[in-house]
Amino acid sequence: MGTSSTLLKNKYWILRHGKSIPNQKGLIVSSLENGTLAEYQLADDGVAQAQLAGELLLKDLKDANIPLKNVRICYSPFARTAHTAKVVASVLNLPFEGSQRKVIEDLRERYFGPSYELSSHDKYPEIWELDEKDPFKRPEGGESAADVVSRLVKAMEEMETMFEGCAILIVSHGDPLQMLQTIINAAKEKEQDLSSSINFLSCLEAVKVPCVISKHRKFALETGELRAVI
Repeated sequence: MGTSSTLLKNKYWILRHGKSIPNQKGLIVSSLENGTLAEYQLADDGVAQAQLAGELLLKDLKDANIPLKNVRICYSPFARTAHTAKVVASVLNLPFEGSQRKVIEDLRERYFGPSYELSSHDKYPEIWELDEKDPFKRPEGGESAADVVSRLVKAMEEMETMFEGCAILIVSHGDPLQMLQTIINAAKEKEQDLSSSINFLSCLEAVKVPCVISKHRKFALETGELRAVI
């Protein structure tokens, strides 16, 4: 994803949750009400994926000479992301209670709407096709791609306000993390064309346009996949 921006206070990694019980069952579980249920946490394969991601992050941190005391884990409130974050914290030997971890509700899964909730994950391509045509159009009762981008910008603002000089691991879901990478990538390109006095977070908001966010599938992640983003 390129070099770090000079205009952010922290370095960021993203991690899609490990393979979950909904993944295993082929179910869409996207509402906050269902997503926080313990029955929808990680499958055994997902725990192994989260452990591997923690080991890869530990290597990245060592290579960059970043002390573990500077690590923060920010994660969606869903059971599958909280479970992933807890496994990673264990690998890093960090306490899972306290100042080094933070639940951020704006990192939650995209809500696909009542007609998709608890239905087959084979229906995801219908929504992504809609996103390509018009990322501001909502699936009935659900969130548009643009809706998700708006709350991701808020999440970035919250983390940048709360932390400074930290290595932040964002543990979230497929669609939100695709979209986050999309706007970060576009904002970095925009930042290069603008004065250094322009705030990077303002760039994130400025790139919330159809031609950018309609292409979020380019940045798809596998379950348990870790990426350094900025």
